[in-house]
Amino acid sequence: MRYITQRRHFRDLSEQEVLALAISSEEDDARIYRSYAERLRADYPDTAAVFDGMAVEEDNHRKALISAHRKRFGEVIPLIRREHVAGYYARRPVWLMENLSIDRIREEAAAMEKDAEHFYLEAAKASSDAETRKLLGDLAAAEAGHQHSAQRLEKKHLTDDARADEDAAAHRQFVLTWVQPGLAGLMDGSVSTLAPIFATAFATGDTWTTFLVGLAASVGAGISMGFTEAASDDGQLSGRGSPVKRGIAAGVMTTVGGLGHALPYLIPHFWTATVIAMIVVFVELWAIAWIQNKWMETPFLRAAFQVVLGGALVFAAGALIGAG
Repeated sequence: MRYITQRRHFRDLSEQEVLALAISSEEDDARIYRSYAERLRADYPDTAAVFDGMAVEEDNHRKALISAHRKRFGEVIPLIRREHVAGYYARRPVWLMENLSIDRIREEAAAMEKDAEHFYLEAAKASSDAETRKLLGDLAAAEAGHQHSAQRLEKKHLTDDARADEDAAAHRQFVLTWVQPGLAGLMDGSVSTLAPIFATAFATGDTWTTFLVGLAASVGAGISMGFTEAASDDGQLSGRGSPVKRGIAAGVMTTVGGLGHALPYLIPHFWTATVIAMIVVFVELWAIAWIQNKWMETPFLRAAFQVVLGGALVFAAGALIGAG
């Protein structure tokens, strides 16, 4: 099997090849926009309509470029694509965009047009041939026109109300997929590990043993919580999103919640480690209350009372058991 080991430089392309490259690039961008549209259509129909319109704009530019090629060079268009040219701007594979938020996809689309315009402008500056310089300048103007077309299409399809609705839907999905399971994990890791960690600490007075117990409890709880979250709901009916994402969020945050007050016991001095661990617990509990207030819209005082009271009871239980 033969492989391409060397790309051609843009400066070495003929005018026909530059035109062919522009045609293939416009075709690729139209496909990308249609992929975005299909990806977003179910949840964000107004933004999907914008990408449908942008794909049509790319098709129109491609047709104009093909007409120019036919007029100057004939019917046969050379096969040359982005990956054949050194330094030519690249596009992300569509599958890498599937997990991005709607705002990031919009930003990526805007960057696509800006990259293309910038490249053609820089290439035109470097060209010594008047005909090639004019061609590259025309392509840069076409890419700038794409940006204006995108803005026009947004005004047509994506009204302020529609954007607000889509942003609210995206925020809700983020909360359901990441914040809610992550918060549950953080609460479970922070609170459920208090008793075994501090019981071990007061029972043994050994910081290293306490750390090992805390590490085991945190990692074990994280694995358990992650698998439980992932297996409990596939997200199809509840709309909570990917079970893998939710499982990762719950598992990681559970482990982090437990490790927060286990790590201080790496300090060999018992009371120093214990005081620092208590301070960490205090910070963890108030952080949980803050997250509940910010993302779950729970009144801060109520969230603080519930979390701090629950944590204090678990801590007291662990300390009493360990001291006894």
